[in-house]
Amino acid sequence: MVKPGVLMHRCLPDLQALLEPKYRVFPLWEQSDKEAYLAENAESIRGLIASAAMWVDATLIDKLPKLEIVSKTGVGVDRVDLHKCKERGIAVTNTPDVGTDDCADMAIGLLLATMRHICAADRLVRKGLWPKLGNYPTFAHKMSGKHLGIVGLGRIGLAVAKRAEAFGCKISYLARAEKSGLPYKFYATVLELAKNSDMLVLTCALTKETTHLVGREVLDALGPEGFLVNVARGAVVDEQELVKALVEERIAGAGLDVFENEPQVPQELWNMENVVLLPHMACRTRNTVKGILELVVSNLDAHFSGKPLLTPYLDD
Repeated sequence: MVKPGVLMHRCLPDLQALLEPKYRVFPLWEQSDKEAYLAENAESIRGLIASAAMWVDATLIDKLPKLEIVSKTGVGVDRVDLHKCKERGIAVTNTPDVGTDDCADMAIGLLLATMRHICAADRLVRKGLWPKLGNYPTFAHKMSGKHLGIVGLGRIGLAVAKRAEAFGCKISYLARAEKSGLPYKFYATVLELAKNSDMLVLTCALTKETTHLVGREVLDALGPEGFLVNVARGAVVDEQELVKALVEERIAGAGLDVFENEPQVPQELWNMENVVLLPHMACRTRNTVKGILELVVSNLDAHFSGKPLLTPYLDD
């Protein structure tokens, strides 16, 4: 029996090891002429594994006439042309739930690191400046008991809320609709949520409606004592306006795991002591990555054996 062909665009040795016993792997990252390679092998490629950085647009899909399934590593599908996939009858799967705890943990970690100046204070000690300058200046902010606003109360947002309860935070949220049975206050607009929050955490999906949801008006509503944490997608925030707000001290600080044009990060943020910058790693722990890769392969296995997909985003 001929193994189904699966295209991988980046080197993931652990994933490749899981795939090779059952699939013919097409390693796009190894090719100097990617266009020629795709053209040569298009008839054999039935599956595609897409990481967060990969654009699965109509142009790519049109180059793969036998494509049946896009198996996504991660939750977000904002870089997949879902309309084109639906039109072609291509299944799309993602990996929800696997990274929920890690992402929520990181959101709390970013709040603490940013508000308490943990990274800046660590740098002071490492540079040998503590004996020379004395104790770190009292610029830090308390997190416990503050008002936390969560944008997007899905799996990750709820996990952040549960963790914040342990800090005695007063929790409010924005979602498509008010959720019943929760002890949290609902706001219908992000502006009202920001006005009533000391800390704003973004956990929503990136969609047409949420692109640049957080701009100048929302940042000004958050105010000079307010903190922003983003573990969603970079484009949920108007990055230029965020940089201006931080430079002009119109908000107190930001903890950012994601950016609009990754891996490019605005240089103005590099030396700000009240900003913590991470390379899109909220869900990247050894345990979670292993679970994500296994789920990616399990979705492929289900599809090619005619069984129901484990985590369909778009079912074929």
